[in-house]
Amino acid sequence: MTHLVVVGGSDAGVSAGLRAREVDPTAEVTVVVADAYPNFSICGIPYYVSGEVAPWQSLAHRTSADLEAAGLALRLSTRVTGIDVDRQRVALRTPDGSAERLDYDELVVGTGAHPAQPAIDGLGGARGPDGAGGLGPADGVHLLHTMDDAHALVASLTGRPVASALVVGAGYIGVEMTEALVARGIATTVAQRPAEVLTTVDAELGALVRAEVEAHGVEVLTGTTVTALARDADGRITATAAGGRLERSFDVVVVVAGVRPEVELLVAAGARTGAGGAVVVDETMATGLPHVRAAGDCVVTHHRLLGTTYLPLGTTAHKQGRVAGANAVGGRARFAGSTGTQVVKVFDLVAARTGLLEHEAVAAGFRPVTTQTSPDDHKAYYPGAHPITIRVTGDAGTGRLLGAQLVGRLGSEVAKRVDVLATAIFHAMTVEEVADLDLSYTPPLGSPWDAVQVAAQAWCREHRPATAVVLAD
Repeated sequence: MTHLVVVGGSDAGVSAGLRAREVDPTAEVTVVVADAYPNFSICGIPYYVSGEVAPWQSLAHRTSADLEAAGLALRLSTRVTGIDVDRQRVALRTPDGSAERLDYDELVVGTGAHPAQPAIDGLGGARGPDGAGGLGPADGVHLLHTMDDAHALVASLTGRPVASALVVGAGYIGVEMTEALVARGIATTVAQRPAEVLTTVDAELGALVRAEVEAHGVEVLTGTTVTALARDADGRITATAAGGRLERSFDVVVVVAGVRPEVELLVAAGARTGAGGAVVVDETMATGLPHVRAAGDCVVTHHRLLGTTYLPLGTTAHKQGRVAGANAVGGRARFAGSTGTQVVKVFDLVAARTGLLEHEAVAAGFRPVTTQTSPDDHKAYYPGAHPITIRVTGDAGTGRLLGAQLVGRLGSEVAKRVDVLATAIFHAMTVEEVADLDLSYTPPLGSPWDAVQVAAQAWCREHRPATAVVLAD
């Protein structure tokens, strides 16, 4: 009988534990969770903050009772402080602060990531311009990554009058948090250092997202680097940006500037790091340390087009966790690889991408060319049709589909359409083969040639005229 210890109770860790029990029901699985929230949806935090999801316990994928019923022994509010690889045991700090050791036959580490803290004077542990300690949740300045972070933010929003908020960072979480604050009736400003919001899509599509955010009354400051935060005389937070682009006070500031892999535990045990500073693992999620596997946001990602990279995504963490858990109890699973498929709802718009942007494809050695089209989401004669802006990137030499980006109205099935293209990339299909797919059709939902096929045909006409498919009426 195998005793498996899992470090981390989020996507990768819980997936590992549950899969281990499926593969070997006799396995003893202990999951050590640093906080009191095992298997909570961190991706759902913006919807808890907005008030759309209540109570906060609804964010649990499974309750603690569910996990225990599945055979997982939970050690909550317990932190692993060290791994003794030779003795196959971990050092713990228990909720009362005492030290303990826990033996294992196999270990899976899913410590995830921590919020990136940009170089802003006065943020968190940084020293402010006046030499005082940095501002934190008690001051109304928040990083956002855990359930405790979410509770602290909601306390700031409800414990006193809040009329204005600044969001630093306009990536996925940044734009979602902007929407959440607007839903609470808070005048919101979002500041983004790059020249456009949502830099995971091309600027042309990011501009569509920015227009949607601005249409809902949000002030969007792109090309704006916040350099300092300080508490003013009335207890509000003054934010300063480089070049004088911002000098104003807000009631609340939320900083969402990405994440960094949480690797200290594994590195101290002897693991190597690679792309993005994440721990190197192979396709079986082995770290190179005996009996130690790792998965999720703390490890590198095997990408089907890029090779090894760092791409922290919840979907990837779930899959990697299952692989690690199966192999920890004798399985032979392999992580099949990511295509970087992502989607976000921004007010009444949905933006999605899969595969590579052009500059990423060039760096990977491809010869990318891109076509942009805006086909309707369903037949125009049926009421409510809306265009979906689709950018298709393919290889000029082989015709292989390399990437796609979509922006369309909520309800236009953008998420499912990007999934079609993600499937095509996963199986190394050409753009022309996408046009040949047998996809569903009924006038209220689509067209005889679906929007993704119209986009594929446009790419073929522009870049592979000899093999382009003729459009039907």
